[in-house]
Amino acid sequence: MVAGMASKHVVLSGCSGGGKSTLLEELSHRGFPTVDEPGRRIVDEEQRGNGAALPWVDLAKFAERALRLAAEDRERMSGETGWVFFDRGLVDAAVALAFAGGDDVTDRLAPFDPYHRLVFMTPPWPEIYQTDDARRHDLGEAVAEYDRLITAYAALGYEAVVLPKFSVAERADFLLAALR
Repeated sequence: MVAGMASKHVVLSGCSGGGKSTLLEELSHRGFPTVDEPGRRIVDEEQRGNGAALPWVDLAKFAERALRLAAEDRERMSGETGWVFFDRGLVDAAVALAFAGGDDVTDRLAPFDPYHRLVFMTPPWPEIYQTDDARRHDLGEAVAEYDRLITAYAALGYEAVVLPKFSVAERADFLLAALR
């Protein structure tokens, strides 16, 4: 998978608790199609069910489900002609799976079309980081995940654009300006 310029599918990735979901909500309010994070949707479903695929119970099972859900999201949004923003996606799921002892990231992503070459990364932001029922890992674990993601996106040919620690509206303006 080499990042593509032609794709209008743009990923927001980076550190857990760094403001991705809030930024996605802002982009949605501005009229852009958006796709919520696969991991959060899986955790919500698992917490209502038996919990077998929670990331703190079985990371590999969780990551496999996230990969399938991210692929379904891409397919579902394939008819959109303008920008579509994804809160995490295939690469994030493949990186989690590799971390859990699964397949190589490049091998797992081979069947899929790349996202837009720019990936927007939320950096670690201790001042806003919070745990909750769906995010149980501490900031140190979140930073380690961020480091794995930055490395993987670069190895796959993406250009990581680290979002500044601005207000949500300013972050959205920055992101949209970078895509012009």
